[in-house]
Amino acid sequence: MKMNMKIEQETTYHYSFDTAKDEEQLTIDLVLRLFGTHENHRLFLNWGFLSSNQFKGEMEDVLTEIPPPSRFHEEDLNNFTPPSPPIPFPFLLFSNPKPNEPLRPNLLIIAISSPSLYVLHHVPCKALIGSLVLPETPFSGNSIEPSLRDKSCNIYDVGDAKNSILLVSVQCPIAAERAHVAAKLLIGEQIIPERVVVFDSVRCQNFRGRLSPDETFAFKLETSSERIELSDSHALRRLDYLPSGSVVDGLAAALLARCQMKNIKGALCVAWPEVGGAAVALVKSILRNVSPSLDIGVHGNAEDEGLWSSQNRDHHFDSDLYT
Repeated sequence: MKMNMKIEQETTYHYSFDTAKDEEQLTIDLVLRLFGTHENHRLFLNWGFLSSNQFKGEMEDVLTEIPPPSRFHEEDLNNFTPPSPPIPFPFLLFSNPKPNEPLRPNLLIIAISSPSLYVLHHVPCKALIGSLVLPETPFSGNSIEPSLRDKSCNIYDVGDAKNSILLVSVQCPIAAERAHVAAKLLIGEQIIPERVVVFDSVRCQNFRGRLSPDETFAFKLETSSERIELSDSHALRRLDYLPSGSVVDGLAAALLARCQMKNIKGALCVAWPEVGGAAVALVKSILRNVSPSLDIGVHGNAEDEGLWSSQNRDHHFDSDLYT
């Protein structure tokens, strides 16, 4: 049996062995001698035969002792990772297992901003009839009774037989990827309202212009059917349109787009500032014009006031699954 050993200097040594034991001993001596005299040279071993397991345990393979660097980029390695399981779709859950679907309220009011959530939370004589369930939103920490601290999206009925009104309090974060699915559930399928009014806040990064914390104002966006009926309604006639170049995104934009697609009268009211007593007063004033019959007298305690005034202004972007 023969074994060839080469060095980068193109020097080749040929050896012959009578037994495997002689081969093992001579190989060890030769390798140590070569490493001692040629430390900077690479050693190439072309093995024809190696029978001793003892030699393998005493000395590591010099070719595989240090693994070579990966030839893949980190993003390429992610291609071999199995995909995450899909997130279940949101759904509506009503207290009545068999409601008279679809619900057809005269007015649907959806609160997204902190001031509007605070105002709707203190509307008396409202009945909880359902919720929009988002599988990615945990229920841990929610109270039995509706609270501003809960991460929920509850649906309330505050109307009477003549004027049916539904309120939706969006207190849980809804990522942009889920906004259109949520809007589809709230408008046009199980709930078909005659008119929709959405309350949100102006974002500094999306507003074209200068915003002062001392100023209080509101702007509007509306569907084409709402603009036609504006002459007969005094609700939002005094509000200016959102300045050109400003952007509205997320759930508010998805809801308004859903109204336009379904030819439903819809209006989006965005107010500034995002938090504070002035913003609450502004929302109350607009709500009185939207629905004069709605009792919006706010009688909150100090704990509630401290809660809504310190709420995360970007709470609907704070998602556990989407960043």
